[in-house]
Amino acid sequence: MMDPVCGMEVNETTNLKTMYKGKMYYFCSSHCKSAFEKDPEAYLKGGPKGMPHGH
Repeated sequence: MMDPVCGMEVNETTNLKTMYKGKMYYFCSSHCKSAFEKDPEAYLKGGPKGMPHGH
């Protein structure tokens, strides 16, 4: 799976996930999860924004 915020590959077994519009999204970090939850449409429409929080 790909983190929709930064584009990193993530494992589906991570606890960092959230459901949005009936689909599960997975994240590499709590920072990416929080960013997605604040504005999911920005990432779904525009794609990953890179690594804004210094992985």
